[in-house]
Amino acid sequence: MKIICTRENFKNAIFNSERVVSKQTTLPILNNILFETERGILKLSATNLEIGVEVKIGAKIEKEGRISIPARLLSNFVNNLPTKGAEENIFLETNEQGIKIKSGTARALIKGLPAGEFPLIPKKTSAFLIKLPGQQLKNAILQVINCAALNETRQELTGVSLLLTEKELFFAATDSFRLAEKTIGLKGKIKKEVSFILPQDAVRELINILSREEGYVVIYFSPNQILFENIKEETSHTQVQILSRLIEGEYPKYQEIIPKKYKTQIISKKDDLQNQLKQAGLFSGKISEVKLAVQPEDNRLKIYSESPEIGKNEAYLPVKIKGEAIEISFNYKFLILGLQNIRSSEVIFELNGEEGPGVLKPVGDESYIYISMPIKLS
Repeated sequence: MKIICTRENFKNAIFNSERVVSKQTTLPILNNILFETERGILKLSATNLEIGVEVKIGAKIEKEGRISIPARLLSNFVNNLPTKGAEENIFLETNEQGIKIKSGTARALIKGLPAGEFPLIPKKTSAFLIKLPGQQLKNAILQVINCAALNETRQELTGVSLLLTEKELFFAATDSFRLAEKTIGLKGKIKKEVSFILPQDAVRELINILSREEGYVVIYFSPNQILFENIKEETSHTQVQILSRLIEGEYPKYQEIIPKKYKTQIISKKDDLQNQLKQAGLFSGKISEVKLAVQPEDNRLKIYSESPEIGKNEAYLPVKIKGEAIEISFNYKFLILGLQNIRSSEVIFELNGEEGPGVLKPVGDESYIYISMPIKLS
């Protein structure tokens, strides 16, 4: 194999592929990235046997070939190339020992493994599901992903639920203490309703790639796998492809716990509420408990916390209130997470009694909802 490509494209391709590389000692080939030429394109592939990533970049192919190279070593070498001359090309050529790399004054020979030992990444067998702008997809996932469970006791809760209906696409995640749902309205009608659970690792890899790549994403679906293709608008070539298994099982019917009404509603400036919660959190102690007292007669929200080891804090926030007075406790970290995912300058905070869920929503935007369960008052 003998090729020439731009350093920038090569560096981005390494970045987009190396993150899924496994740290296997029993299967050293999984520590590698597979390089292969394909009709004037350089294709890089990486897998940990759960997620597979393929990246394609334009290159001048002087000689066809295939080889697998250790991902970490290659990534570190490329990232430490001098920034001066970053616009330069990078030259790659394989020999019996491995692959020779040349860029500017830098030279390296990295030993590889035969391409034939690299596991096959399954080909696209799934059916077209939907096409979305990449940034819209990334932003929707970002608003829910941090609510997914980390404990694998209930595996379905470690993923992100996607539900595609005739006119809307719903993203949801929950760890049973908090829940986030984001809705995207669709322009065209979908013929068949589809639901599935994406593994958290695959979702975070998709976010990582969409943070650097523009264009749109085409999603292909089958009962046991999902495929995301990131395609730039100026070309029809696939730039990055992520193939992942799906989590088996049924996602909880979370819609049933979303309150349809409230006992108390607060409208507040988002930044003011967030800042006061952070301040109270400094005094909240080990369980991160912050107390809220809604005072309708004064149109204000009292936010306070106390810890025997630290001290106590209280503040009053002017807010608009509908409904009854209430005193309730929350994990302040959960509330801040919900506020950070809200884009509007004002937020709606709905309460449903001392033991009912608290609901955060953006003012003027019905596409996002965040729910946190309160801490029961002693």
